[in-house]
Amino acid sequence: MNLARAALLVASEEYPQLCVDLYLARLDQVAEEVKDRLANETAPLVVLDEVIRTLYVRRKLSGNRDAYYDPRNSFLNDVLDRGVGIPLTLAIVLLEVGWRLDLPLEGVNFPGHFLVRYAGSEVRLLIDPFDGGRIRFEDEAQQLLDQGYGGVVAMRSSFLRHASRREMLVRLLTNLKGIYARVGDDRRALAVVDRLLMIRPTAPPESRSRGMLLARLGRHEEAVRQLEAYLRVSPTAKDRDQVLEVVQALRSGRFADDAGEAE
Repeated sequence: MNLARAALLVASEEYPQLCVDLYLARLDQVAEEVKDRLANETAPLVVLDEVIRTLYVRRKLSGNRDAYYDPRNSFLNDVLDRGVGIPLTLAIVLLEVGWRLDLPLEGVNFPGHFLVRYAGSEVRLLIDPFDGGRIRFEDEAQQLLDQGYGGVVAMRSSFLRHASRREMLVRLLTNLKGIYARVGDDRRALAVVDRLLMIRPTAPPESRSRGMLLARLGRHEEAVRQLEAYLRVSPTAKDRDQVLEVVQALRSGRFADDAGEAE
């Protein structure tokens, strides 16, 4: 999977006229800029330092702390245009530039704060894309965890698990889904859920979300079919009775389109 292209295709739902190839070329341009500054230097850690310096110092990429839940932070074109984003989209920029320079970088599904790992043959480092590309050793990850959870969560090896490109795309879409749910934008939330189901067609949470969103949007017949499909896939779901009540209300015409939660 071409991660940057996939992320830009997500953005094209919001920006139908988006030229994906133009933004891919901009990532190529950043990588070429780094190459020019390196001259003939190829030592991976030196290349990594120059990538971080180019993105965060010269191009002033930064985490959007003032408007974290702005949906534009999740659209890769906006991140490249505006220079701000959330950990995941900033990580995608860092990864894509680094991969163009043959750096051994990978995403890390750290709890609540996506990271990038430099997986070198002799050293492994964590890079915080939201904090100016700050570098830590893996044994310092507890400090980052404490910042988000107040010291009540102990570090586990699973917290540093490698994130595949597919998992990163799912996380990007899940973030967007949550943002739209916060503001009650059911139409956009449904579009995001449809894309999540393209990646994970049988994911029960997304199947349920789609049914509830369809119901709230007044598409009752589709909602019934979707919720019944959810119950077939998850016959022992804890919310089975609740979903059955919604299905019955939809069939009888008693469902209020603005009732209930999308989740």
